[in-house]
Amino acid sequence: MDSRKLATLCRRLADDKKAEQVLVLDVRKVSTVTDYFVICGGTSDPHLRAIRDEINDRLQADYGIRPRAIDGTLPAGWVVLDYFDVIVHVMRRDQRERYDLEGLWGDAPLLRQPPRSPRALIPAGAPVRRTRSAATARGKSS
Repeated sequence: MDSRKLATLCRRLADDKKAEQVLVLDVRKVSTVTDYFVICGGTSDPHLRAIRDEINDRLQADYGIRPRAIDGTLPAGWVVLDYFDVIVHVMRRDQRERYDLEGLWGDAPLLRQPPRSPRALIPAGAPVRRTRSAATARGKSS
C-alpha cells in the first residue's frame, strides 16, 4: 500500500472511533523522516486507547501492516504509531495544544478529505424525511 493510501486509511480508522480534529499533513517536501503525519485527538485515556487500537488492530488484521514502533503512553496523553512512511500521533487535547504539531509543521500542506456524501450519513433502512410534501413537489397545493 502506498503511503498516501495508508495515511488516508489511518485517518478513516481514527475517524471511525470519533477522534477529534483528524488531519493529515503531507510532509514529503519539508521532512526526510516520513511522508505523512496523521494527527488526531482524544478526550480521555480510554478514548486514546480506542483510537490507537482501532488503527493498530485493523491495519494488522486487514492488511498485515504492523507499526515499526509504538511510542508514548496513554497517561502521558500522546501515543505515536510509526509506520515508517506514515506516523500517526494520537494526542489528548492538552498535549496537542501544548506541542502544536500543526503549527510546527505549518509549511506542510494538508491532505484534504473528500467530502462525505449526504447519503453516506444515512444508515441503510432509515426513514428519509422530506422537507415538502409530494403534492407540493408536483405543483399541487393542499
